[in-house]
Amino acid sequence: MKYFFVLLGCLMLFSACSTKTPYASLHKYKKNQKTHFKKSQSILDTLYQEYNKWKGVRYCYGGASKNGVDCSALVQIIYKEAFHIKIPRTTQQQAKIGYRVEKYKAKAGDIVLFKTGYKTKHSGIYLEKGDFLHASTKYGVVISNINNPYWRSVYWQTRRVLPH
Repeated sequence: MKYFFVLLGCLMLFSACSTKTPYASLHKYKKNQKTHFKKSQSILDTLYQEYNKWKGVRYCYGGASKNGVDCSALVQIIYKEAFHIKIPRTTQQQAKIGYRVEKYKAKAGDIVLFKTGYKTKHSGIYLEKGDFLHASTKYGVVISNINNPYWRSVYWQTRRVLPH
C-alpha cells in the first residue's frame, strides 16, 4: 500500500511539471486566426520567400519597414504576412508566446531568442540545419547559424508558435 501512494505521488508530480503548454499565451493573439499557405508550399519555402523580400534591408532600432527594420518587427511582420498570425511586437513579449522547445528540436518557423546583453534580447526565425533569419544590427536582414560561436554563446530559447 505504501508503494502505491509513493508511485501515485510521483506520477502526479511528474505530470504536473510539464513545461509544454501548447499555445498557452498565444490564444489572445491567435484567436480566430488560421495559418494560410498552400499545402504544396512548405513553411520553409514560405520563409525563404519572405527572406528574399527582406534580404539586405538595413537594421533600424524601432523600424518596421523596408527602409529599416529591427529584429522583433521582422519576426512580427513575417508571421503576419506569411502565416496570417498576429504576434507581439517586442522580443520580450515574443518570448512568452507559443511554447518552449529544445534547441535541437527546432523546426522551420520557430522563433529563436538570444540574450545579447545585460538587458538586450534578439529574435529571429529558425529555418533549417541551424540557420535562422533575422535583422542583424551590423548586416541588416541576413541568415546566420545558431551554431556560430557568437550565437551559440548568447542563445536563450526557442518558441514554437506554428502548428507542426
